[in-house]
Amino acid sequence: MIIGIPKEIKNNENRVALTPAGAKELSQHGHAVYVQATAGAGSGFTDAEYQAAGAHILPTIEDIYAKAEMIIKVKEPIEPEYALVKKGQLLFTYFHFASSRPLTEAMIRSGATCLAYETVEKSDCSLPLLIPMSEVAGRMSVQEGMYYLEKPRGGKGKLLGGVPGVKPARVLVIGAGVVGMQAATVAAGAGADVTVCDISLPRLRYLDEVMPPNVKTLMSNEYNIRAELRQADLVIGSVLIPGAKAPKLVTRDMLREMEPGSVMVDVAIDQGGCFETSHPTTHENPVYEVDGILHYAVANIPGAVPYTSTLALTNATLPYAVQLADKGWREACKSDPALALGLNVVDGKVVYKGVAEAWDLPYEPIAL
Repeated sequence: MIIGIPKEIKNNENRVALTPAGAKELSQHGHAVYVQATAGAGSGFTDAEYQAAGAHILPTIEDIYAKAEMIIKVKEPIEPEYALVKKGQLLFTYFHFASSRPLTEAMIRSGATCLAYETVEKSDCSLPLLIPMSEVAGRMSVQEGMYYLEKPRGGKGKLLGGVPGVKPARVLVIGAGVVGMQAATVAAGAGADVTVCDISLPRLRYLDEVMPPNVKTLMSNEYNIRAELRQADLVIGSVLIPGAKAPKLVTRDMLREMEPGSVMVDVAIDQGGCFETSHPTTHENPVYEVDGILHYAVANIPGAVPYTSTLALTNATLPYAVQLADKGWREACKSDPALALGLNVVDGKVVYKGVAEAWDLPYEPIAL
């Protein structure tokens, strides 16, 4: 198979979809790997390293899309790429269709096969291709939140862990999945007073067992969230419904009960966000204020640490990319039900229910 690795063009997206080690693995399986010039530079990988691994370098993104049967990316195609996608081409990347109707409609029109990292799901309900970036985003959410709590950045001027004689800041984490657990771990390590909310009692029991004493658990409901927001300094939104829009758990009216200078980090923004007042931002302009509350809603948080993120992502995606290249997407999805759940749009049809429901589009389950 001919595999193309374009350079990411989303704002401040420095990750690349494949490391030189991944290119070597695919080349050893007999596949031709084409990498756009300087695609790996932001992650610390040179064109020469890709060539030494058996890949070929092409100068432009147009060359990559024109040549490849399968495109492997990090982030969803953005508007300048829509016209480059070909009918029958396989795109393997994060799509997050439920957060963008224009993207969904563009991929329907393209006739391409869109296999989304974020909906590849194992029988135990784990999301193997979302987990590594969720781990990065969860840890970074606290790192960024701490920064914006500083007074010069518009925050309250609180140190997350406090100091002897001064209480630590209060952190509320909404959602106890991978992102939430990583966020709670980092916040607790910094010495904060942490509360984690979730609707799953078994998950809360688990966190209660493994987390340090400065992490408390709480059942997630509107009453509890509203009460916690009144005293929270930093709020991390980490709610996920695979492939579907995130529920709006913090409403505009709740913000008015919070203290000015509090910081909210919406990690769920890729799926539409779990705060009513969220809208996507970029690393270039990451924050904005609503009712005195600072909002951080960068849609590609791990892109700020591309070296770590690229290695973590390739570790997870490469085995699936090899399956797709070796067998073709139909046979690969037949033999691996987890991979089959990654199919979102195929030949102009929406084949993932959550995406169809998000935009009130016809849902057509695919028969492999």
